[in-house]
Amino acid sequence: MEILEHLEPVAGRYDGFVLDLWGVVHDGRKPYPRVLDCLERLRGAGKRVVFLTNAPRRSWYVADLLDGMGLGRHLYDGIISSGEVTWRWLKDGTHPFFAALPGRRAFHIGPERDLSVVEDGAAELVDNPEDADFLLNTGPDHERGPHSAEPYRDDLLACFNAGLPMVCVNPDRAVMVAGQRILCAGALADIYAEWGGRICEVGKPDPAVYGPVLEMLGTTNKARVLCIGDTPHTDLAGAQAAGLDSLWALTGLTADAHGEDPDPAVLAAVAHEERVSPRAALRILRW
Repeated sequence: MEILEHLEPVAGRYDGFVLDLWGVVHDGRKPYPRVLDCLERLRGAGKRVVFLTNAPRRSWYVADLLDGMGLGRHLYDGIISSGEVTWRWLKDGTHPFFAALPGRRAFHIGPERDLSVVEDGAAELVDNPEDADFLLNTGPDHERGPHSAEPYRDDLLACFNAGLPMVCVNPDRAVMVAGQRILCAGALADIYAEWGGRICEVGKPDPAVYGPVLEMLGTTNKARVLCIGDTPHTDLAGAQAAGLDSLWALTGLTADAHGEDPDPAVLAAVAHEERVSPRAALRILRW
């Protein structure tokens, strides 16, 4: 697999760029080196940029987080998060899984910071699975920690025994935060799936989340849109399912799994196993 050192050689082929956040733009605490310069240059070249993230919080929350990292809003056109899509589907009920939910009462597994997904009456939180209509899974919480799924097993089993369908608001299994690998909601969904639980995973790789992204980019010409992500299972698979080109960022989870200088043959083998075909790999998001 070809490894690009810079984005500039291919940037001219595209008008719109869909960028993952955690593991591509920032490390969970701060932007990667030269990312801000790259975004400035994209904007200076008249390119449109949308961040597509599996974060289980609404887009306004993610924007505030980026503000705190010094990533100004002039550098991008918008954000679509898994939390934003979940909130929309809870509100309008147009998605078949959400339309089939028996009610709006949710038992929540996850930290309080994720509750923007139920604001404005999108759902009503209850304390016991027996009183709920569905399980809202936004990932590990602070009390039980983000390093093992085992502390969540009892709550998951109680929800399963109550027959609750699960809304998983982050299909990622893990993410890198300041060099530390932590679990995401998808790791809890895996346990539920082993038992045969009904699950809707909202976010990449579901091609449905790319519709709002293309609207923000202001285009229907998919051939002029490039996606960049560090995770084959979600970022690259999602782009492929949506009919969009992609680059595989060698930061974030990929750097954790394969090191900072991965073997191109190994990358090609992983891509083949994951059934994805990125145009190339990108060392880091820089111009």
